[in-house]
Amino acid sequence: MIQQQGNLRRRIISGAVAAFAALALVGCGGGEGTRNLAVHDEGDDGLVVNFFSPMEKASPDAENTARTASDQTIAMAEEALGLTVAYRTYTAEDYQDKTYDEVCLDRVRSAKDDLYLLNADAIVALGAEGELADLSGLACAQNLREEVRAANTVDGKLVAIPQEVVAYGLFVNKDIFKECGLALPNTPEEFLEVCRVLKEKGYEVPLGANRWWLETFVFAQAYAALYNGGDVEAEVAALNAGKARYSDYMRPGFEFLKALMDRGYIDAENALKSEAFEGIGEGDDFMAGESPMAMAYWGAANTDTAYGNPSFTMEVIGFPSERGPMPVLSMTGYGVASGAEHADEALAAMDVMLSDEALQLYAETNRVISPSKNVAVDCVEPLRPLNDLVQADTYVLASNAAMDVEQWGNVCLIVRDLLAGASVDECMAKLDALQDEAIGK
Repeated sequence: MIQQQGNLRRRIISGAVAAFAALALVGCGGGEGTRNLAVHDEGDDGLVVNFFSPMEKASPDAENTARTASDQTIAMAEEALGLTVAYRTYTAEDYQDKTYDEVCLDRVRSAKDDLYLLNADAIVALGAEGELADLSGLACAQNLREEVRAANTVDGKLVAIPQEVVAYGLFVNKDIFKECGLALPNTPEEFLEVCRVLKEKGYEVPLGANRWWLETFVFAQAYAALYNGGDVEAEVAALNAGKARYSDYMRPGFEFLKALMDRGYIDAENALKSEAFEGIGEGDDFMAGESPMAMAYWGAANTDTAYGNPSFTMEVIGFPSERGPMPVLSMTGYGVASGAEHADEALAAMDVMLSDEALQLYAETNRVISPSKNVAVDCVEPLRPLNDLVQADTYVLASNAAMDVEQWGNVCLIVRDLLAGASVDECMAKLDALQDEAIGK
């Protein structure tokens, strides 16, 4: 499965892990030798679960109240089961030019660890190879939102479960919209009209963009019907069999982005080289009220984060689609290596870490969307429109392990081709090539 991504995926950092990094969940400390305070010395008979992830405790001997939300749920498992979770963490320094995904693929295949935090593309590859344990029998799995379950199921097996769902939305300066007499856009046509008016009013670049997240517009338009009223299982099966084409789903979204570029509503040249929260229309420009719109993930609106506490009235809405504003969701997931030395202990730890009690703690601490249908957390006021949609099960998935072609990373890179001057037809040809490779044509 991973061959279908080839060099396309080699250098990309997944959007979900990029989001976690911005939320301070990706640590930069020690590598494989890193351990938590309670890791037993050799010869100790205590049960240990080896956990590989892109994070580590900031202070191994800190009290539980000072740990991150993830660490608190791990502490719950340690206490409930009488075991120790030993942290083995990824750092670029340790692995040089290898991405986190590449390292995870190697480690899971050789069962170097027990428990892993995985990106969607790694879940697809490892699940298809049978390298991940089936989690469907866990008690915590029974509480998942149905779409979350589907997004982490490969060949009929639930192979990963997330602790949070990362929601992307359109961040809007409502004060500028009010001054310009504009309503918030719901459809692609309304969005284009809003951009036209804003540009006429003197806002040179109505939509701030970076090289990571423009694909959110594509996903919103491509999959609005699929995930909101469609037969998801049947349509995904048709895509995997080649009876339906990803290019047919995504062409309208790429044509929409091309229109934004051609009309100067985004700065394609700047977006192609800009990191998240940087560049024209993003970061300082958006917070200073010089750009009316930007795109980001849920956590960027929380207090003391990238767009928290703006000096203007901010609202976060879904991306335009023919079915109205549409949040775009992506997620990482916890998985257990099928050949893990301590597989039973790792599965038991997951059942505690991802129980409704633990997910409630995690969601309340980080103020995020939970994968459990039983856990709901209040959000800051700007996020309420996005939250209301998600709670009403109105959204699309940008990562779905049931699809044989990995979505988030591949579409991100093909959107970059569009920004660099490729035609829509050339972009669709790349999608078709990925799909053909996946089905073995």
